[in-house]
Amino acid sequence: MKVLQSLAEVKEWRCSLAPDESLGLVPTMGTLHAGHRSLLAAARTGCDRVALSIFVNPKQFAASEDLGAYPQHAEEDLESAAEEGVDLVWFTREEEMYPERFVTRVELLPLADRLCGKARPHHFGGVALVVLKLFNIFAPRRAYFGNKDFQQATIIERMVADLNLDIEIVRCPLVREPDGIALSSRNLNLSREGRRSALALSRGLFAAGELHAGGERDVSSLLLAASGVIRSEARVELEYLELVDPTSLEPFDQVVPDGGALLLVAAMLDGVRLIDNLFLGGGDGSRDEGSG
Repeated sequence: MKVLQSLAEVKEWRCSLAPDESLGLVPTMGTLHAGHRSLLAAARTGCDRVALSIFVNPKQFAASEDLGAYPQHAEEDLESAAEEGVDLVWFTREEEMYPERFVTRVELLPLADRLCGKARPHHFGGVALVVLKLFNIFAPRRAYFGNKDFQQATIIERMVADLNLDIEIVRCPLVREPDGIALSSRNLNLSREGRRSALALSRGLFAAGELHAGGERDVSSLLLAASGVIRSEARVELEYLELVDPTSLEPFDQVVPDGGALLLVAAMLDGVRLIDNLFLGGGDGSRDEGSG
């Protein structure tokens, strides 16, 4: 497994691959957990070579957000990457990704203005920018994203389609801890009590899921079932809870269609921003078809 830092070395490595070798890319911010490892495993299965990028991207953080507090565990990440059979790990340097006089922006409206974009108006522009740069640098055949960050994956798919990028986006299922909490690197920043309180998010989603499975289709009733559980935990500051169309991310106002819907939640707890989601009646949102 190669571990590189310089952009020139990464480009040299990419050029060394045979033309018929398929490359799978897994872009991350590091602090790898089982969710990230599931992406690496999928890439290992689906491609001849696997590249992992690790970069805490400042362009997707506002000045008031937790860039400095984002956990970083490089040695553990390298161990995980080696265990998953990764061929290349790139610890990206900010000065190479965004050199002096860098001014380019990427916007995907209105997808980026909804849900998480309401509270983080520049977040998805920063995500799309760094992912587009990684796509240009690595020229992967496939790139792997988890549905835990569902809005992010949807925006990346849209960008690939809009720009006619010859890249297949593979979306992998959200991964949970045994107690139901969605895996997130930010979970490490929770206190012990906060970790227990965070279970209210998944329990709220599951409550709505059970109601939907029993035949309920009224949006207000489903949202009330979820919010009742979430708001019962006083430590949780609910940011949003919405039922949306999984493709357009547009909210449903009255009735959930037979094809299903996606229930998403975001909340603050111990100063840590957490997100989660659950499909109601429509599968888990995994996609292995090409998007480019």
